[in-house]
Amino acid sequence: MKLIETLKNIWKIEDLRQRLVTTFLFIVIYRFGCHVVLPGINPADLEAMRNFTSGGLMQLLDMFSGGAFGQASIFALGIMPYITASIVIQLMGMVVPSFQKMQREGESGRMKLNQYTRYLTVAILLVQAPAYLLNLQYQVRAAGGHAQMSTPMMIYLSIVLTAGAMLIMWLGEKITDKGIGNGISLIILVGILARFPGAIVQEFTSRLNTAQGGLVMFLVEIVILFAVTAGAVMLTQGTRKVPVQYAKRIVGNKQYGGARQYIPLKVNAANVMPIIFAQALMFIPITLAGFGSQDGSGFGGWLSRTFGDMNGFWYNVVYFILIVAFTYFYTAITVRPTQMAEEMKKNSGFIPGIKPGKKTAEYLDSIMSRITLPGSLFLGVVAILPAFARYFGINQQFAQFFGGTSLLITVGVVLDTLQQIETHLMMHHYDGLMKSGKIKGRSR
Repeated sequence: MKLIETLKNIWKIEDLRQRLVTTFLFIVIYRFGCHVVLPGINPADLEAMRNFTSGGLMQLLDMFSGGAFGQASIFALGIMPYITASIVIQLMGMVVPSFQKMQREGESGRMKLNQYTRYLTVAILLVQAPAYLLNLQYQVRAAGGHAQMSTPMMIYLSIVLTAGAMLIMWLGEKITDKGIGNGISLIILVGILARFPGAIVQEFTSRLNTAQGGLVMFLVEIVILFAVTAGAVMLTQGTRKVPVQYAKRIVGNKQYGGARQYIPLKVNAANVMPIIFAQALMFIPITLAGFGSQDGSGFGGWLSRTFGDMNGFWYNVVYFILIVAFTYFYTAITVRPTQMAEEMKKNSGFIPGIKPGKKTAEYLDSIMSRITLPGSLFLGVVAILPAFARYFGINQQFAQFFGGTSLLITVGVVLDTLQQIETHLMMHHYDGLMKSGKIKGRSR
């Protein structure tokens, strides 16, 4: 079988084998840490916390952390503080001249920005950690458990949570450098997939206990899930090809250029990043609500009621708008028509019917604007599909995989990881993972 032969070829490549083993070991460390409960917390008293994370936005946060949030683990805060810090640094790169300069400095500038991102991550964690502990204390007390935390204990556990989140960030960076790549995204993917088996079993059980529909409805749900997944794959891989003609050049006795090529402009150049960015921002109101009064009154209570329900109207409206906005934002900072036009001009290339230089940049920018609009709208619709799935009676946990953040991140990261593996296979003259064509991962 071709699959078995491909797996043998993967194992034959020493560098690829080492990267896969390294990635697996780092993931094992991450999953082990997700089950290590905070010092001083009785695991028997965490039933209330698990109930608190069984629905709404808290369930999604628990999913991103691989269940660590609801288990009061040392990894409870997960990778989202790092994602939030990355958003802030990238936004500053758009408006602060010193950050713009660092972005243009190449590798040295990237290293400086990464260091600032780490510092900002620590600052965010020092805010989120006490908020998490206050909420944990309230939830355990409300259920009749014991979770009395003195000020020194609160400081100590905040340091533990901060260190745990920074360790996750380090694991993600090491997976990127020493492993298969896409470390941060792979950490999120593992947390999501860890919940999938339990979610599908729970949905199957609930459908069997339903008088109407039963197993037939479950099969219909699976078919729709595959259809939505296929749509997400099309969204991830869809492109618009722009023809580029290269002029003939004669250097010595050799002739260069003269052939027509194509620039593949992706319909969704931002891929899953708008989803991650928007989701990270949606966690901020819940963090602020943790510092409010515990009886649900005041501004904190309003934030919790308005943005704490993932199936709520205002949550999905704001979430949809943020996704569309971040799609345009991330496309603008990753796809640069001016730079593309300059590169074409340097290589004696031009788009037929368009003047080189400024006109070419304007033409590419107009095309990106047109194809980004439907891509961003479709991305937003897929992102809020779990709310509609929940409306039709699908279990909350299974509904998270029916579209939305979970599905899009899974599709994007899996395709990107498969592309990394296929690149190694092709470099060593082995057949790729697909019989025809190449897997299209996320743009770099």
